[in-house]
Amino acid sequence: MTENLRFFTVAALLASTGLFLNAHERREILPARENFASFPYRLGSWTGSDTVIDKDVREVLGQGDFLARDFRNADVDNAPVNLFVAYFPSQRARDTLHSPKNCLPGAGWLPLESSRIAIALPSRSSFPVNRYLIAKGSERALALYWYSAHGRDVASEYWAKFYLVEDSIRMNRSDGSLIRVTTEVRQHETAAQAEGRLLSLLNAALPVLDAHVPR
Repeated sequence: MTENLRFFTVAALLASTGLFLNAHERREILPARENFASFPYRLGSWTGSDTVIDKDVREVLGQGDFLARDFRNADVDNAPVNLFVAYFPSQRARDTLHSPKNCLPGAGWLPLESSRIAIALPSRSSFPVNRYLIAKGSERALALYWYSAHGRDVASEYWAKFYLVEDSIRMNRSDGSLIRVTTEVRQHETAAQAEGRLLSLLNAALPVLDAHVPR
């Protein structure tokens, strides 16, 4: 009974989100921010280079601002970390955040392990993220992702939708972002070692992202 109630509650929430946002007539607040074009290529010992977002992927993403960049640590000979951030200044139209758990299989990556963990960084207090160990043929990779909006970091896409409606009413804002980091898990290393690489880049990147993803 509890599971059924939870299912119907979530289903009703997701169905009503688009209807509510489209019907909400108040002129919403679009907070000031820096575009990702100004995001630095140097983050401590990390150096970045832009990656290309395929045309068909960009069409699916919609009208937002996107950061896609590979970062390498000059102090360590390791696989690069890809930082991807999608920011939508408004989600009242059809442009909304897309879950990587749906996009990754479409790109040929299959999940081997999935979990929700809490991470704590020197630059940010503990918050939940989704952790995916994925594979494509003989390749393995590790991804962490979550949703961030208005100073709130959540792993659940359902809670992200809930807060979208709540904040649209309370703050008159519907902006939000998806943050994802991905790295190859090389044959000589464990997933835990790859995760340490992701956390190292996030510790350097998150304080800078605050200017690009309004809190």
